Amino acid sequence: MRRVALIGAAAALVLGMGGAVAVSAASQAAEPSRAKSRTLTFDVVFSPFSLIAANNERDPNSPVALGDEVVFHDQLSSRGEQVGDEVGSCVIAAVTPEILANCSGVIRLPGGNITFQFPNVPGPTPKDLAVTGGTGSYRNVGGEGTLVEFGNGKGRLTLHLLSFARRGKEA
Repeated sequence: MRRVALIGAAAALVLGMGGAVAVSAASQAAEPSRAKSRTLTFDVVFSPFSLIAANNERDPNSPVALGDEVVFHDQLSSRGEQVGDEVGSCVIAAVTPEILANCSGVIRLPGGNITFQFPNVPGPTPKDLAVTGGTGSYRNVGGEGTLVEFGNGKGRLTLHLLSFARRGKEA
């Protein structure tokens, strides 16, 4: 029974790892009044559970071990049309009292990429994400986001992005 519960928790953990994006770069703002905000919302189709067993010391009653990694490649759409994807990985950082993973990833969109990080635990609780940067038209972004899992392999990702004025020699 415990094995079934752990496998279910691991599967839920992976679904939650699939697509989380947020934005956290408040310290980058030269002048808060010059920051521009915008919200991006995506429908997410999560990739299948893909565990890489990196730890040779395994508990036969647990589907994961410290240091194991879950990788994901989720599809992002808006208004029924695919607009990008997200790729990343989650490293298992704790297995008791609950499974906890440290996740990071990249969202690929037309015009550039957005990077993010988040802690992940099993279950449908919305995941809060920190957006850590970007490239191209997302070069100076920061902010936060939320990933909501619907439980059917799909979810919704909402990003609240702040675009900060460039600083230094390039300003």
